[in-house]
Amino acid sequence: MSAGELEYIRWLRQQTPSDPRVLLGPGDDAAALQMSSERPLVVASDMLLEGSCFLLAEAGAELVGRKALAVNLSDVAAMAAEPVAAFVNIGLPRQSGRRLAEDLYRGMRKLADRFQTAIAGGDTNSWDGPLVLSVTIVGQATDRGLVQRSGARPGDWLFVTGPLGGSIRGKHLTFEPRVEEAIQLHRLVDLHAMIDISDGLARDVYHLCSESGCGAVLRAQAIPVSSAAKEIHDQRSPLEHALYDGEDFELAFAVAPSDGQWLVENQPIEGLHLFHIGQFETEGFWLQQDERRTPLEPLGYEHRLG
Repeated sequence: MSAGELEYIRWLRQQTPSDPRVLLGPGDDAAALQMSSERPLVVASDMLLEGSCFLLAEAGAELVGRKALAVNLSDVAAMAAEPVAAFVNIGLPRQSGRRLAEDLYRGMRKLADRFQTAIAGGDTNSWDGPLVLSVTIVGQATDRGLVQRSGARPGDWLFVTGPLGGSIRGKHLTFEPRVEEAIQLHRLVDLHAMIDISDGLARDVYHLCSESGCGAVLRAQAIPVSSAAKEIHDQRSPLEHALYDGEDFELAFAVAPSDGQWLVENQPIEGLHLFHIGQFETEGFWLQQDERRTPLEPLGYEHRLG
């Protein structure tokens, strides 16, 4: 361990507030968490690559750090769980590495404080390549248990938590993880299945269908299209952007029709409109436009593995 790395760890520990759930934080061989054994833990991990997931020169280090933590918080939200601690691994370019690391941390810290998430450890390295961040997050189920992808049933209503499409115009860096909203929904209704929309609405709803062993129909007129999607002028329509663009990080979820009707009529989450955009069926994957139903391709972002 170099003197520079030791100095950075000392700085990191000075910046990291104490948390009763973290018995040992940054600086030891491993972190130690004090957890209740009564509720299941959830663990999620995401890697962000410069040039693919962000453009550092355009976004700035603080927003990149924020996004690195936010995508993990969104995974915890998708299971209606409470975040506890995050572990951050960074591959820094050799030039300006220390300053970059501090700015990345500041971006994470602001979001971590909002969601009461301890930054409990990780690893820092340097190399001759671009910036790489990998965050692993630990969360804990609420008393109601975890929500999975596999519980949707034919007849369930399909909802999303916000407008979709055009995230490349800024939302992919500034989105709000729906942690608190997911926990509130879990308390109010019986969530049968849920997923965060990271790869695109069509692809992620298809994941729900695949895991649940059913189909779905999405109603085109009901899908909320963001203003950013409407401002993009390319070969895709605003609806196609809403269906296929990735990194909206809203939630898509399934509930029984009775719960769905109650959500539509009451809109119980302050500051959030819930959109009923379709329903789950026995089989097939469809888009309905007026009275016409056509097969819906589960397109979206896909990592290509040669």
